[in-house]
Amino acid sequence: MNRTTLSLIAAAAALAAVTGAATLTAPDTSGTGTARAAARLPVERTSLACPAPSASDLAETAYASFTPVTEGAAKEGTAELRTAARQTTDAGKDAEEKNGKAGKAPLKPAEPGKPATGEASGADAPALVGTAEGRYAPGWTVQQTTEVTAGTGRGLQGIGCTTPDTEFWFPGASTGQGRTDYLHLTNPDDSAAVVDIELYGEQGPLESAVGEGMTVPPHSTEPILLSTLTAERQTDLTVHVTVRSGRLGAAVQALDDKLGGDWLTAAADPADSLVLPGIPADATEVRLVAFSPGDTDADLRIRLASPTGGFTPAGNETLHVKPGMTTAVDLGDVTRGEAGSLVLTPTDRSVPVVAAVRVLRGKGSARETAFIPATRAIETRASAAGNDEKGTTLSLTAPGEAAKVKVTASAGSEGGTPVSRTYTIKAGTTQNVEVPVPSGLKGMYALTVEPLSGGPVHAARTLTAQQDDVPAFTVQTLPDDRGTVSVPETEEDLSVLQE
Repeated sequence: MNRTTLSLIAAAAALAAVTGAATLTAPDTSGTGTARAAARLPVERTSLACPAPSASDLAETAYASFTPVTEGAAKEGTAELRTAARQTTDAGKDAEEKNGKAGKAPLKPAEPGKPATGEASGADAPALVGTAEGRYAPGWTVQQTTEVTAGTGRGLQGIGCTTPDTEFWFPGASTGQGRTDYLHLTNPDDSAAVVDIELYGEQGPLESAVGEGMTVPPHSTEPILLSTLTAERQTDLTVHVTVRSGRLGAAVQALDDKLGGDWLTAAADPADSLVLPGIPADATEVRLVAFSPGDTDADLRIRLASPTGGFTPAGNETLHVKPGMTTAVDLGDVTRGEAGSLVLTPTDRSVPVVAAVRVLRGKGSARETAFIPATRAIETRASAAGNDEKGTTLSLTAPGEAAKVKVTASAGSEGGTPVSRTYTIKAGTTQNVEVPVPSGLKGMYALTVEPLSGGPVHAARTLTAQQDDVPAFTVQTLPDDRGTVSVPETEEDLSVLQE
């Protein structure tokens, strides 16, 4: 058998191993000649990375893990969270633990359909890395919500633990006065990852040789203070993370001396049209930050999708973004007391951009911050864990056609019966829907969103808490959970075995 034949057989075997369900079938002799549609099968392995929650001794962190029940998933499986070795770094040097051992995580994931919860206190709460296989893998999500009652970044800081990847965009970071922003890089794998970090300000790229070729050891996390990567103070930054080898989980912890703070997760990949869902109805300030990674100017039309339809903010109808430069605009209290989502579209030619908004609630010294990056539509399903009976808002946006959406509240972590409701979102609108709550709820529960028909749907979940006069809050967008993968059906072709 020649080398080409061996390679083809190896490739087929590899595909079968990845999907766990690819099959070889006899050729179709019906004479139709029509290609068969690819099947969607549950993924068999999922990895997550959760950054270290806080450096504050006053931090109280709640964790919630959830896997939705998936038809066709394996009958068996496992899910495990473990701690990652924490690095203390001056731009990536002087590891505190170069070969940290995995410690006990604050929770053990429960069976599909039921959330599991845990908690940690203080500045020693670790970063986590996790792997789910078999029945636990499709749609696995872990929510990390931290409450800090005083000091820099006080308020709620929430993040849905991220899927490791090789490229990330973070418009909305800062090295400006009063801001302390850390880029957290977490390596879940057995081999080291090498990464490049680029910073772009309002005049273009910032000089930063320190961010090139940084190494993140296996099973470790590395918090990098952005101000150590550049001497320039920039109110608005775009951070670009490119992984040369390996893969990483990445997120920016943006902390302000006066305005609280939150996690800034990666924006959706550059595109000519973007949706930033779930701006709270009582937002007092909204700041839009955009970046064009190409070599062409981008002109964007700004619209707000509200419960009654779309409108253009007065005085901010369009945004001009020069290539390689971070552009920001203050939109004020653009929602005017109603639920809203920003929809960015090209005014003429299509130029890919990335974008995020910083949102403030409250007034004066009692303001709090959250970030909403542009996010992908939900293709099949998305889940948000860590909800309680009060303080949860679910925002659904249909930027184009109307859409019908099913929302399921899971059983509670300590008891309760799941319940589902169906909503119709009118074309071009955003609705803060009445969130279903499990009957007899005890503990925390998860929400799962599934589009049923109509156009694309974007979603975000807001958690709120009151800290004296501060309206503490955090927003997590809900991109598709990628719990299923499209697998082409293969056919037997004995000709590949011939010399």
